[in-house]
Amino acid sequence: MRQRNARIGMVLFCVYLLLYGGFVFLNAFAPETMEVLPFAGVNLAILYGFGLIIAAVLLALIYGWMCQPDDEDVAAKEVEK
Repeated sequence: MRQRNARIGMVLFCVYLLLYGGFVFLNAFAPETMEVLPFAGVNLAILYGFGLIIAAVLLALIYGWMCQPDDEDVAAKEVEK
């Protein structure tokens, strides 16, 4: 179970790393792209930043949901006590 949780955590971390890497890459190599105003006069840098925050929360919720203990795990812990 711990290996499975660790694997899920690493996959979700890699997803976030790609999202964050895109943000850094755009800021470093195409800063004029981040100045574009795609929505309601707010530049892309701000929208992308808020998107990263929302993505982090969603990935944390997904991790918590996917790593819930199974009924068998709960029963096994009860037996051990």
